[in-house]
Amino acid sequence: MIFVNGGLTANYGLYIASVIIHAVGLIANTILVLVKKQNPFTNLKQLKQQWFIYMGGAVGVFTIMGTNLAFGRISVSAMLAIALFGQVLFGMIIDQYGLFGMPKYPFKKSQMIGLIIILAGIVAMITNFEIVAVAFVFATGFSIVLARTLNAKLADLTTVQIGSFYNHVTGLIVCVIGCVVILFIWGPNTLAHTAKDLTFVGLLLFSSEWYIYTGGVLGLIVIILSNLTVIKVSAFYLTLLVFIGQVFSGVVIDMLITQEVSMRNIIGGILVSIGLSVNLLLDNKVKT
Repeated sequence: MIFVNGGLTANYGLYIASVIIHAVGLIANTILVLVKKQNPFTNLKQLKQQWFIYMGGAVGVFTIMGTNLAFGRISVSAMLAIALFGQVLFGMIIDQYGLFGMPKYPFKKSQMIGLIIILAGIVAMITNFEIVAVAFVFATGFSIVLARTLNAKLADLTTVQIGSFYNHVTGLIVCVIGCVVILFIWGPNTLAHTAKDLTFVGLLLFSSEWYIYTGGVLGLIVIILSNLTVIKVSAFYLTLLVFIGQVFSGVVIDMLITQEVSMRNIIGGILVSIGLSVNLLLDNKVKT
């Protein structure tokens, strides 16, 4: 998804690409809701007192923007590692106190063993720092877990498809408002700093690389999978499992694109996997 969205950003610029991503995701999600014969507006009155659970998509926009602002300032492996650190910390807080109505998973002292190994893996992946970029990426770790939790909570109270529908609606609204504000305050050059043409005709010219428009559909798949698992899995472990998938799929993609293998990412991913395995084994011993 990062690769596909990166291609879209190269053609239209960060902000317009964000609108397209959310619009494509919303269209795909609307089709899915219609096929399932679900009404996303049925429970609005009942859920009006819990309005904040609709904000997962809006929070997710910050994740996209924060990552893109840091891109190029620090290495991708560092971004991945620092964001993970933010996710782990916030995930542990949610687990400890059962925030947002999520199940409680109290932190155990035995988890420190695996956590130390995990942190060693994160450190192994970091090559350079820039304080502003680091701060943005660290904050995205919190936003990722928060958006994931809110989306899952809404999905639990409605359906997976409806929860994802509102994720795209709120995300699209925030992106459009952001583009309008940027357009009137800083002008079109800022809005499309990497786009070749911001004219109406230019926006209608589709790239021959059709796959760059599929990021919204891939995002829909990610959200649905996340909504199905968040309620059932500890936020701490879900973060680490997702991280392992990202690291090793990233290594494969990098190898295919650049014909190079990042040993730092592989070593870091292995250490994180070992740390996760240690904690899972300790948890199983406690339960038995």
